[in-house]
Amino acid sequence: MQKVIVLDFGAQYGQLIARRVRDLRVYSEIMPCDAPASEIAAAEPSAIILSGGPASVYAEDAPELDPGIFDLDLPILGFCYGQQIMAKTLGGVVGHTEVGEYGPATISRVSPSRLLDGTPDEQTVWMSHRDSVAKVPDGFTITASTSVCPVASMECAERNLYATQFHPEVRHTTYGTQMLSNFLFGICGLEPSWSMDNLIDSLVDEVRAKVGGDRVILGLSGGVDSSVVGALLSRAIGKQLTCVFVNHGLLRKNEPEEVEEVFTKQFDVDFVHVHAEERYAKLLAGITDPEQKRKIIGTQFWEEFFAVAQQTGGVKFLAQGTIYPDIIESGARKTGGKASTIKSHHNLIPFPEGVSFDLIEPLDHFFKDEVRALGTARALGTALGLPDHIVWRQPFPGPGLAIRIIGDVTPEKLEILKNADAIVREELDAYNARLFEETGERNSEHSCWQYFAVLPDIKSVGVMGDERTYQRPVIVRAVESTDAMTADWAKLPYDVLGKISSRIVAEVPGVNRVVYDCTPKPPGTVEWE
Repeated sequence: MQKVIVLDFGAQYGQLIARRVRDLRVYSEIMPCDAPASEIAAAEPSAIILSGGPASVYAEDAPELDPGIFDLDLPILGFCYGQQIMAKTLGGVVGHTEVGEYGPATISRVSPSRLLDGTPDEQTVWMSHRDSVAKVPDGFTITASTSVCPVASMECAERNLYATQFHPEVRHTTYGTQMLSNFLFGICGLEPSWSMDNLIDSLVDEVRAKVGGDRVILGLSGGVDSSVVGALLSRAIGKQLTCVFVNHGLLRKNEPEEVEEVFTKQFDVDFVHVHAEERYAKLLAGITDPEQKRKIIGTQFWEEFFAVAQQTGGVKFLAQGTIYPDIIESGARKTGGKASTIKSHHNLIPFPEGVSFDLIEPLDHFFKDEVRALGTARALGTALGLPDHIVWRQPFPGPGLAIRIIGDVTPEKLEILKNADAIVREELDAYNARLFEETGERNSEHSCWQYFAVLPDIKSVGVMGDERTYQRPVIVRAVESTDAMTADWAKLPYDVLGKISSRIVAEVPGVNRVVYDCTPKPPGTVEWE
């Protein structure tokens, strides 16, 4: 299989490079920047991309690479730090400039370039640097520059080595996709042949080979990641799989029933529905701190789960819906990369003393949009027979509605939020469906990527039926995003917002006001807690 290896130098855009390559239907994986050339060669890549990174190449602890990669006779493309480490390793000079470039910049072509072929002589790119190449290595040609950066791009066509000081992988580089296409298809001679569909059979074979005749247990949340794992394992091992669905009472309206129906009627697995609603309600009573809520909910989930696991018996493997960003954001647990830890891995497991399982994480090299098919490729989940309402389900936090209720969680607040949230999703599902019908795209320019209701811990005065009310407001949150790294508030039509507001106030007892959150990420986050 054709494969592009992305060597990670700690870039904030490291994931994005791999995603952009996959968007062009070429498979990619991330490896640590200091991986030995022999290990990289053993992975049998068709090409290598060197990511950016925050360090200076001359810093004492600067990330290095094995110079032997330049002897592998593979096409290599470097971005930002990747260009600088390529230049330094091959005998060029990197200098610290007086003026940095951060954000949009205009490059000008200064010589013919295979990488920039088919793009304008002057174009906008995205820069983020202070250091830059001052002298290119022997055999290299400068192909573009800016008023600040004399070596905005360079290449040695004879050795198939190419590099840019700017970031082609970000959307702000106007012709970045064209440059990546030039590299992958024009320079490397690859074919745009990779898709999720091609991998289903191989994933099933891998699971069967690893599991053999043993049993597997899966913590099924009903979200797309764990649901796809459940469907994949059902195809691979059938009744050897036990799906444990812990119902903490904090799911969205009708979700427990939907999950049970799918996994009892459409898949041949053992399904265990743990009704833990009352136990969770007692544990959360009076708790207002969001981190304490998360800890209580997470700890109790594993207690409920392991109680079932120990009753099941004969279980050797624990399956999880871990995806590639989980691994990278938790400090590159499997890539070994230099990326800093963004958040603790949400699937780290507090095994009770004397209890352990071998892990199966069949989606750990896939991005969320690949699992959910945000794009033109057919969804892995759909190919496995999951219904659309599971595959295209809204992203949902593990602690559920507990962190969309500001303050303590009570039965009254849960009932209000479930009903209000159902109306938000119903109306915006319909709005997205209309856009899909018009554009043919699941994630078109104006469609909502995520939308839900939030219940704040306040009340406000209103007038309903000529009487004064003192009831709760509901906050509506809807965002547009393509990769979840950034998000903008959705510019919803007024009639859509008006209908949502009217329905919530009319149909949800205890609510007399609806407000709309128009904060992008950053500075806000998608969730409220």
